Amino acid sequence: MKGPSTFNRVSVAAGLAFLYLPIVLLVIYSFNASRLVTVWGGFSTKWYAALLRDDQLLDALGVTLRVGLISATLATVLGTLAAVALVRSRRGRLLFSGMIYAPLVMPEVILGLSLLLLFVAFGLPRGFWTVTVSHATVTLCYATVVVQARLVSFDGALEEAARDLGCTPVQAFFAVTLPNIAPAVAAAWMLAFTLSLDDLVIASFTSGPGATTLPIRIYSAVRLGVSPEINAISTLLIGLVATGVIAVYLLNMRRRTAAP
Repeated sequence: MKGPSTFNRVSVAAGLAFLYLPIVLLVIYSFNASRLVTVWGGFSTKWYAALLRDDQLLDALGVTLRVGLISATLATVLGTLAAVALVRSRRGRLLFSGMIYAPLVMPEVILGLSLLLLFVAFGLPRGFWTVTVSHATVTLCYATVVVQARLVSFDGALEEAARDLGCTPVQAFFAVTLPNIAPAVAAAWMLAFTLSLDDLVIASFTSGPGATTLPIRIYSAVRLGVSPEINAISTLLIGLVATGVIAVYLLNMRRRTAAP
């Protein structure tokens, strides 16, 4: 069997460079001693130390992490339930699936404006919880897609056997189904968390005083010029997301090797 051609190798290398070279440069320049982010002035970690003294960025990071943790958990729980309903129920599946998948193809500007009008109609002040609910609403569909893909290949006879042995439907789900789809649930949570960290458009519509997320703070700062502290905090977020992705990957590999 022939190996990959030279053209394929060059294409893959060019694609990977296009995707990851900007990230590598950002990480490298986060250790730049110069204040000018495009001029290398030697290796230094002073911008990480300066980041620890930047209360505005740290507050925004704290808000972003809290919003991401809560919204990802809500989206994963609701997305898992929605995936179970889509796989096991036939009545109204077309309508329900259309409602779940609509945010996947709808522009974020429309979603942000719709959520803003909803909160205004109910008289809810914009703040931490409006951003959290908005992120959970948007990322729910992504969690549903990930979990549904695993449930489609899951052998439902295992859960039926547990019910024949005396388990209630809820007990069978938690004892049999959930452990088998746990890697997909973890991947769905990681995806929802990452999307929440990345969101700018929807948060700009639904945030309020005291609920400024990190993407909004960075966008506001970049308009006045890129600060090396932004490179530093971006590098920390890259490390956080990379750690989560690796953890999910190792969890999947561990379950595959442990399976008979």
